[in-house]
Amino acid sequence: MNEMKTKRLRQADIAAMAGVSVSTVSRVLANEPGISESVRQHILKVAAENGYSARTTSGPLRGTLALIASDGVTGGLSVFYEGIVEGLRAGALDAGLPFEVRLIRENRAAPDVVHEYMQTAGAGGLFLVGIDPSAELRAWFEDAAIPTVLVNGTDPRLKIDGVSPSNFFGAYEATTRLLNAGHRRILHLTGSHRNTIRERVRGFKAAISEVEGAEGRLVSMTFHGSATREAHELTSAVLAENAGFTAAFCMNDFIAVGVLEAATEAGMRVPEDFAIVGFDDLPCALMTNPPLSTMRVDRVALGREAVSLIVARFKDRNAPARQICHAVVPIGGGTVPKP
Repeated sequence: MNEMKTKRLRQADIAAMAGVSVSTVSRVLANEPGISESVRQHILKVAAENGYSARTTSGPLRGTLALIASDGVTGGLSVFYEGIVEGLRAGALDAGLPFEVRLIRENRAAPDVVHEYMQTAGAGGLFLVGIDPSAELRAWFEDAAIPTVLVNGTDPRLKIDGVSPSNFFGAYEATTRLLNAGHRRILHLTGSHRNTIRERVRGFKAAISEVEGAEGRLVSMTFHGSATREAHELTSAVLAENAGFTAAFCMNDFIAVGVLEAATEAGMRVPEDFAIVGFDDLPCALMTNPPLSTMRVDRVALGREAVSLIVARFKDRNAPARQICHAVVPIGGGTVPKP
């Protein structure tokens, strides 16, 4: 028996043997549409010949649907959600769960629309990615006992399973980095209706409150158009006040890029005169000069964790809801002075 058959096959093994991409293998094994029948049969044949046995969904695991807030994806955060979907797809494959993805505007996520999406996908479980359910949608989940997981989301009522980065402690740590560098007047550029972002605001305020003489100012964003451009304009206006703000913690890295541009144009040296910390560790963080200091979110891990939650929910629909929080990791960068 060759070595490949003595260990559990993974997507990359099947892809290499079949001469296709890992993404194509993942979609075939998850029974997703959009793959030609000849390619589908070839991949299944290669998998079967090499000892891969896909778990069926008979029994409690019926298949899942991920609804992703199209507002966030089209607003520039597609790279953030790509990582989450990668984790969801990989986790679903390992669990033997059929898995599909749909984009939906958050204001359209009403019970009748979501129910239609689920019926079309043949899904018995649901991931809400970047969506905080309305009261109406929540009531439908509870009445219909729909296994649901909030991905990159939290439920303040602790009724719905969820997985998210540690937004409060991540923001607290980000702000503390600026305070430890000696900054006492710090901006926080933010703006969202989402619970996750409110937690970042709480973390910012908590860190500021613990240091005598520290002052924080919330700079509210509308996100009409480019977040980077809006952050640039708002920061330029604040700096023109000469109010003594010397640092900024930003809701995400796109915003941090705009802040960096504004500080540089104002003739301030970064990080000597003005320090910046972003959040999410998006690819743009490596493209600035200096590279952004930020907080890393493991988006793939969030997706995989969400699958484990929904599998557990399929098995016990009456268990108490679980909220899983993943630590975020400080990334050094060059927009905060090194200790």
